[in-house]
Amino acid sequence: MAKSSGHIHALLGNGFSRACRNDIFSYAALFDRADFAGLSPHCRATFDALGTTDFEVVIKSLNSAASILETYSPASTALAAILRDDAVKLREVLVSAIAGSHPEWPGEIAQTAYQACTGFLANFERVYTLNYDLLLYWAFMQEEIAPHLECDDGFRHPDSGPEEYVTWEVENSYEQRIYYLHGALHLFDAGSELQKYTWKNTGIRLKQQIRAALASSKYPLFVSEGTSQEKLERIKHSGYLHRGLASMPKVTGSMFVYGLSFAPNDEHVIRMLEIGKIGKLFVGVYGDPSAQHNKEVITRASKISQARKSRTLGRKRAQELEVHFYDAQSAKVWG
Repeated sequence: MAKSSGHIHALLGNGFSRACRNDIFSYAALFDRADFAGLSPHCRATFDALGTTDFEVVIKSLNSAASILETYSPASTALAAILRDDAVKLREVLVSAIAGSHPEWPGEIAQTAYQACTGFLANFERVYTLNYDLLLYWAFMQEEIAPHLECDDGFRHPDSGPEEYVTWEVENSYEQRIYYLHGALHLFDAGSELQKYTWKNTGIRLKQQIRAALASSKYPLFVSEGTSQEKLERIKHSGYLHRGLASMPKVTGSMFVYGLSFAPNDEHVIRMLEIGKIGKLFVGVYGDPSAQHNKEVITRASKISQARKSRTLGRKRAQELEVHFYDAQSAKVWG
């Protein structure tokens, strides 16, 4: 893995989870486990029509189709409503698919895998993740594995005293170092507060708590909208998510990116790198650098540096950015 000095931070994409359990966390695996029973008969077929197993691509396409249909045929409001309803429900299907196929408890992951992962994570002051699953949280909670990691995600006991959950409040998040930029399975918006389910406070496995919540039609804080703009709009409606995203441009030093595809639907995150203060960006490339998906990563990541050069802050030019690429497999995140 590439080396740097000073303040070092990490941005983790879906590749982080897939490196641990690709049979569970790839979109193809989630699609195979998804239950489409509550959606219109055409929703499942839409994946085939678009030639994808990517839920976000289909969600985006359904919403786009609804808008186009209303433009071409204003009388087709009922069909447009069905498309939008399927898009909303598809998010719930994705949540349930991840929760349903997720490992039951931390012990299903080998200790050697945790050792590799904690060794990787120990390099970073702040960790930003786009993943919804519990793997990062489980890795930080491995108290008996060296190096020991401080798991500060900003959640504390509520003011009323210890409960079965912990809460996030902006005034108590000053030491936060872990940010779930798109939410997570164990984070639930209770209206007046954002709650994090824990095993320590209940003695009940997180997977069981999440399953019970889903059975009661309670869904976790989860950003899976189809486009980057739609994701950003949802993020702005959550103090927790918005503060996490807004903190990215403020960090200095270096950022290591692992498992991120730099796809258009994550432009709201990439934009934070463009306007930020980091001086070095290390981007993981998985497999043959000349492969089409890697060419796209390299092209988009390189443009971040170019965007920096064109920016000025008043009379002062923005911090220049060096972009480096490394072999993602060399990081051995899970061993």
